[in-house]
Amino acid sequence: MEVFETVRTVLAVRNYKDTPVPPDIVRRIVEAGRLTGSSMNGQPWHFIVIENRDTLRRLGELARTGSYIVQAPLAIVVAIDKTTFSVSDASRAIQSMILTAWSEGIGSNWVGFLGMGEVKSLLNIPADLDVLAIVPFGYPAQAIGKGRKKRKQLTEVANRERFGQPYE
Repeated sequence: MEVFETVRTVLAVRNYKDTPVPPDIVRRIVEAGRLTGSSMNGQPWHFIVIENRDTLRRLGELARTGSYIVQAPLAIVVAIDKTTFSVSDASRAIQSMILTAWSEGIGSNWVGFLGMGEVKSLLNIPADLDVLAIVPFGYPAQAIGKGRKKRKQLTEVANRERFGQPYE
């Protein structure tokens, strides 16, 4: 899939088929995160690949906004070093993983945002790291309309040269 088409059509998916994600695609998703650029090449991320049903169930219980994790055949927990740029750098890596998955027909959605101490305990994540997010992945349970998004018009969010001069 062409990159712009992937960005244009990606949607948040919260219902998944019970179909496992093939190992080569799981590896590609994780590699996409690993290969993402970061400030001063710090690479402040740690990816924990979860496929165990019991662990996925427990993650779904612990994530206040992501009970649907339990349906997913795969989740990647993203832990970060406590550095200045780690949130933005790891966010870039998460987006790379989401887009890579989508290009393979696999949906996902970002769950949580910091403050997930119980997830740290569950996965033996060291105290000097934070859990930024849990990202479940799976084949969408129902057909979804690729590209049907409610977004502001380009003229509402983009300016030319100076703020207030619409980009047209």
